[in-house]
Amino acid sequence: MFDVYRNGKRDLLVLRTGSAIPGAYSANKWRKSRKRILKVSDEIRSSVQRQGYYVRCLQVGKKASI
Repeated sequence: MFDVYRNGKRDLLVLRTGSAIPGAYSANKWRKSRKRILKVSDEIRSSVQRQGYYVRCLQVGKKASI
């Protein structure tokens, strides 16, 4: 199982259940998702196995004007 955290910048942090937030990301204010995640994509699963965490930035880009 996995724990999913998000912050005010719409970034996602995925960790194994019970793992601590890595030091590089501990300065940000992360809020834990209320849903329990049982299944993730192969990309996220391999990253968590390799690094211990997975981070995705979900920043919204500006719309192009016509």
